[in-house]
Amino acid sequence: MSSRVAIAVSASLLAVAALAGCSPSGDSSGTTTVSFYSWDAAATMKPVIDGFEKANPSIKIQISYGTPVQGYISTLQTRLGSGTASDVYIITAENKQQIMDGGFAKDLSKESFASNLADAAKATYTKDGKLYGAAVASWGGGILYNKDLLAQVGYSTPPATWEDFIDLCKKLQAAGITPFYEAPDGISVTLAALLGLENQKLGGTMDADIFAGKTTFAKTWTGPLTQWNELFESGVESRSVAGLTGDQVTAEFEKGNVAMTSTGSWALGSIQAAAPDLKVDFMAVPGATSSYWAGAVSPGYAINAKSKNADAAEKFVAYLQSPAGVGLYQKATASITTTADFTPTLDPALSTMATAVRNGDFYLPQVSWPTHSADLNSEATAQLQELVQGKTTPAQVAADLDTKLKSLLG
Repeated sequence: MSSRVAIAVSASLLAVAALAGCSPSGDSSGTTTVSFYSWDAAATMKPVIDGFEKANPSIKIQISYGTPVQGYISTLQTRLGSGTASDVYIITAENKQQIMDGGFAKDLSKESFASNLADAAKATYTKDGKLYGAAVASWGGGILYNKDLLAQVGYSTPPATWEDFIDLCKKLQAAGITPFYEAPDGISVTLAALLGLENQKLGGTMDADIFAGKTTFAKTWTGPLTQWNELFESGVESRSVAGLTGDQVTAEFEKGNVAMTSTGSWALGSIQAAAPDLKVDFMAVPGATSSYWAGAVSPGYAINAKSKNADAAEKFVAYLQSPAGVGLYQKATASITTTADFTPTLDPALSTMATAVRNGDFYLPQVSWPTHSADLNSEATAQLQELVQGKTTPAQVAADLDTKLKSLLG
């Protein structure tokens, strides 16, 4: 679920020096150079940069590229700590606490483009009323299915409830078709969506209440975990998936060897490129009575609080939010963009999730946890691996997460 494709370009010492937010960047011709450390690869960002520079001939963008996720975050953290970070960089769910708490990013809440951002985008990168990142897209996650294989057992529309979903899996299995695969290399899309339904039932405050001691993982997670574990207890998903990576699961789906898999909207393009004849669509993850999507706000653009080119950097970030900038980005990535003044043209397979994603109706625990996200995610991943293999129980997984959180909070 965390896999995102990017092209890594190594930075030389000279590049690092050039990226320093406090270094002079004007020249005798009146041109200002804005340094930008990009999360996205050159194929995505070059058209956007070219569009900005054409519209702003007195500003040049000096771009370097990082490798999401951990490589980018680690490099950025080093540069922020040493005062050599670029004028514009990426803020993510994984590094936002460090950036917000450390005072490393400029407050964007008063910028003219702030009102153009989706509510979910603003909420994700806001703390104490200050906006530290401008995100132009979100991603949704659900169950991607092979339409032809489902048609073989009489399904032309997605199941409405979890019970119906398990029934579909059993019908596929009886027809000799492997029903469902997902890689347990993290909190899966399916489980995240089931937890999202629980969060919705609790008024959207589940994680805040867990961290405040008002409730626990045991009280909130045991039900969704028990539901998710039915996949393995019923035998419709083999426990052998514990040994599979996300890439291996995707490859099996692309070959037509499995009818359904859980994944994010960001994976659709590569799957279609690998299997262009495959007829696919997304469905929301069905719960007891309603369905929901996993998902999160995409990384946002932040301006270095110590940038000496703040005005030019603000123009650049404003362009990245504009219809022209978002249009170029969306064309290159096929992302579900969420800015108010641009409506993306999306692949038909994303149409079922597009409205929900643009409205912020999705959930991902790692993003919602207010602190200690990396440590809790590691603990959850290890515990879920044990659950998939039948070595623990849903109740024990939830209890262990409570124990881990208590140790982290001291």
